[in-house]
Amino acid sequence: MPRIAVLCGTGMNALVDAIPTSLTVISRDSLRIDSPWGEVPSELIQLLDQDGGSHEIAIIQRHHGEDVVTPPHQIEHRANVHAAISFEPEFVISINSVGSMRQDLPPGHIALAKHTLDLTGKVWTFHDDNAIHADMTSHFDFELSELMAKALDSTQDMVLHVVVAQMTGPQFETPAEISALKTMGADVVGMTLSAEAKLIAEKGYKHVGLSVSSNWAAGQTPGDESAEIDHHAVEGLASTVHGRLWSAIISCL
Repeated sequence: MPRIAVLCGTGMNALVDAIPTSLTVISRDSLRIDSPWGEVPSELIQLLDQDGGSHEIAIIQRHHGEDVVTPPHQIEHRANVHAAISFEPEFVISINSVGSMRQDLPPGHIALAKHTLDLTGKVWTFHDDNAIHADMTSHFDFELSELMAKALDSTQDMVLHVVVAQMTGPQFETPAEISALKTMGADVVGMTLSAEAKLIAEKGYKHVGLSVSSNWAAGQTPGDESAEIDHHAVEGLASTVHGRLWSAIISCL
């Protein structure tokens, strides 16, 4: 039975409720996974596809907290990744909302992560006592990314493979910071993907990053460089792409 783990965040609270009708939900269990860094709530869903194939998907909301939304700089990524790989998935998917710096990646479009550019200065590792140097040359699985790109290609103009910059948050970036990130080769900016990518690479699991363009990055709104960014609007936009995210996920089952 194929099993995958999905780490998701902004705008993805109802992702489980948006499972397409082409899949039949056999069971849906809420679990709490113990880790050395605290408990992680998750959902384990068993699905049946139209060909009679059975699949399991573990979904973890990275911003989980006790009746609060954990801000990005306070997320314990080690706990979340530990929980994800405790299901022994064939691969892990990270779904991240990002601000776009590219005119050909407007809000509402989904891209595939190609590389990360981490300028947070924060170290994420499972190996504080004995150095383990994980290779990050191709840390997002190319074959799985291509499968997802083909699934998304019929629903939007083009599917880009992007460099995802990570900043600490919780504030959005300034136009000056975005200009610097563009100069260094970034296409989009978020607050969580790089930490997950490093930890998953250390554990040796295949990883795919789905970058949901949920807003224009600061200073990048066409025709209005002074347009402000509203988090509620960002969250609302991110929540409109559930159907296309599921089409990408299904393509790899």
